[in-house]
Parts: sequence; C-alpha cells; structure tokens
Amino acid sequence: MGVDGSAASADAVRWAARSAALRNLQLTLVHVMTATSIGAPLVWPAGPIPDSLIQWQEDEARQILADSAEIAENAFQEARAAGPGPAGDDAVRVVTGVVRAAPVPTLVDASKQAKLVAVGSRGQGPLRRVLLGSVSSGLVHHAHCPVAVIREGTPHTPDFAKRPVLVGIDGSESAQRATAVAFEEASFRGVDLIALHAWSDADIADIPTLELSAVQQSAERVLSERLAGFRERYPDVSVHRRIVGSEPARHLVEASEDAQLVVVGSRGRGGFTGMLLGSVSRAVVNAVTTPVIVAR
Repeated sequence: MGVDGSAASADAVRWAARSAALRNLQLTLVHVMTATSIGAPLVWPAGPIPDSLIQWQEDEARQILADSAEIAENAFQEARAAGPGPAGDDAVRVVTGVVRAAPVPTLVDASKQAKLVAVGSRGQGPLRRVLLGSVSSGLVHHAHCPVAVIREGTPHTPDFAKRPVLVGIDGSESAQRATAVAFEEASFRGVDLIALHAWSDADIADIPTLELSAVQQSAERVLSERLAGFRERYPDVSVHRRIVGSEPARHLVEASEDAQLVVVGSRGRGGFTGMLLGSVSRAVVNAVTTPVIVAR
C-alpha cells in the first residue's frame, strides 16, 4: 500500500495491517516521493533542487515509513490478541520502500504482484476537499488487483469488526468478481454477508406498465444464480439477501452505515466497455464513510 503520512493514510495502514494479519500475508508499505511531495515547491526558483532539500525529503520519507510500520505493528499486535490467524501468530511481516517517481504509475505497476492494494481516500495534496484523492482515484481506475479505499476516521473497534460485509450484485461479470472478494472477506473476518441486488439502475417509478411480480422473480433468480457457487465454497458465511427496485448506489450507501466493508465491481451491467469505473461504483466510493473495495 502507498503511505504519505496523512491521517487517512494512517487509518489505511491500520486497516491493511489487520487484513494482512487475517490472511498471514506480507504487508508492503511504499512511500513515493515526487518533486512536490512533502511540501516541496513545484519549481525551485534558482535552478536545480538543492541536495539539502533532497536529503530532507528522504529523511521525511524514512520517518513516514517508520511511523507507518509502527502503526502496522500495533495493529498486528491487536489482531494477534484477538486470536491467531490461519498460519499462526507470527507469520505477518512488514516490508517498506521509498521510490522517487510518479505515485499512480508506481503503485499501479506494483499492483500486478499484489493480492490487494489499500490507500487512504485523501492524501497530503492541496485539494483535500475533492471527493477522492488523485492517487486513490488513479488506483481505483487502473490497478491490476482489488483496491481498498479507507476513509479517515474509520473505526477499529471490536464492535465495528463484528459488522457484516456488504456487496452489490447486478449480474455483471464485474459484480461476479466483487462477489468473490466479498465472500472471501466475510469468511476471513468471520462475519455475515449482505448481498444487495437492484432490479434496475433507474428509478422504477419512471418505468410504465412494469409487472412487479415478474421483475421480482427475475431478480430473485439472478441473485440466487450469482450466489449459488459461492455459498457452496464458503459454507461458513451466512448470507442475507436484499432485493430493491432501483437506485443501487443509494441503497448501498444507506446499507453501508451498518457494514464494516462494502465491495463493488469496477463496472456495472449498463456500463460501456471503455469506461474505467461504473456510475454506481463511483458514487459508492465517493459517498460511503466505511472502507470500500473496488474489485478489479
């Protein structure tokens, strides 16, 4: 995961560390330095950037990584106190690295070898009021593996960890990948799974002569078919099905208030092949306050 010293990054480290502990996976923390990172000016007014400034950046980068590694270790200890992972208490390790390059291409390339990439929803950039930071947005659109976007202030309490995982299912191939991720997450976390399916992306009030019973039966069939194989593969996961008439983004955002994690696909059933992110996924990632995984 990419770290930058921001509060959202710290929360993302805690979340990623606990997720890694559940699976006994290595956690890799990467800090990417650019010409504008850590407060450096876009253009140095008197020619090349001084060596002293470069050294300062490197020292700051090492401190950010040290602080992030400490946060991760504390999260590991909390996870171990709650109970050992599948392969034992001491299987997780942290690897850190500093790279001087553009953040998004660097992390996208690293995602080729990752099980999951986690990132804070907003970083240290000057435009912190935008809906999604430039790095997190770039990863959500271009990464080669699922991307977890973690909000600043994400709870890390035992009660929050007991909440279910929520997944949006629409019958698309992308939603099928999201379903696979959601079942795995629910299984590792030992919690229930809520599978939410909407008949339509539009408001059903705008659809004339709609035969509700036929559409309801079709929706139930789609949901049953999409869940069948996964329920056999994950018999330990209790599944709660929710079928709504329309506006999946709104229903997912509302349901997320009682979930510890939301999983969505990168594209929906109505999306164009060339679109980088579906409208529902984009709305959910920007609106929810709980962690979101975009399954890619």
